[in-house]
Amino acid sequence: MASSTQEQQHQLLPKLYGGATSAPPPTPAAHHDNLLSSSDTADALSRLLHRLPPTLSLPTRRSSSSSSAATRLPSLSSLKDIFSGVSQLGYAQLTDHSVLPELASAAESEALALFDLPRDQKDSLIPESWPLGYGRGDEDDDDELVESFRFDSACSTESTEVSLASLREFARVLENLGLKIVDELTNALGCENPTGNDPTRLRSLLWISESVPGNKSDGFYPFIIGLQYQIRNQKYSMLSDSGWVSVLPHVESILVTVGDIAQVWSNGKLKKVRGRPVATVGEEKGSRSITMSLLITLPTESRVAPLVLKADNEKREEIEEENECGDEGEERVFKSFDFENYAWRVYHELILFNDPLDRYRVA
Repeated sequence: MASSTQEQQHQLLPKLYGGATSAPPPTPAAHHDNLLSSSDTADALSRLLHRLPPTLSLPTRRSSSSSSAATRLPSLSSLKDIFSGVSQLGYAQLTDHSVLPELASAAESEALALFDLPRDQKDSLIPESWPLGYGRGDEDDDDELVESFRFDSACSTESTEVSLASLREFARVLENLGLKIVDELTNALGCENPTGNDPTRLRSLLWISESVPGNKSDGFYPFIIGLQYQIRNQKYSMLSDSGWVSVLPHVESILVTVGDIAQVWSNGKLKKVRGRPVATVGEEKGSRSITMSLLITLPTESRVAPLVLKADNEKREEIEEENECGDEGEERVFKSFDFENYAWRVYHELILFNDPLDRYRVA
């Protein structure tokens, strides 16, 4: 991407991302005066389990064990195959791309150095200004704290003493690849690319997390396309439309995930992955892993709606404004909604059990 375009994009960031904000207050816990004793509770539960029919299985929780079987990943050697590769599952691995392994390793080294900084230095160098900046997970659980750094494509900091040249180049290369994938997907859908020839109408978010045992997440953010380079043999857990899956991408491939915004753009034709892939980390002490995900997303003042299908000028005049999702015979699956409100909600609320897009589906 040309430097003039990057400078224009970076000047817009304060307006598009907004200032620092605080999370909503926690919900107070409920208290009950009359609780069953532990013995009575155990007896009641035992009787209930014995009354279950033999064909009924209790739901299983997501396993963090690295020995769990991995789902087979569709493998793509060309961007021309991207739609067929991701449309049914919402994810695939891209084996032919322009990201050099040396660049990815150098970027990872710079990211690891950031996590090794003292807490006060992290706060001062990369102050939180939602959705950018340095953030921490559960403050009450220091043993399993999830830390993350979220950058724009320029990987800006408050000091020139910290060099992030490799991270910056890594983000730039992934951003260019992501923009090409967005273009391929919209063309395959038969829709107009909403960016046109203006890449500043999209935003990039480089999200770097240090993984901890238990597959804890450090938050979610809406995106169109997610890209994650596979530096080494590492398994990931993802929440797809069909449930939790475990994947093991090839080394030096790029894990491509379709986000919630792309699903709305496609009017429900594309499957999605909810949030970013989470590295599966062992329970042993000293195990360390980071993930570097590049999310192609939207400016905060955007509105999200199914895209307009391509049509010649005569047909375009006939498309009614409220039927902008496609041709006259296609019903809209999603209502339009404000991106900033949606982004704030999915970032601060637990979305593992309920799809946040459900409230925008047309009944």
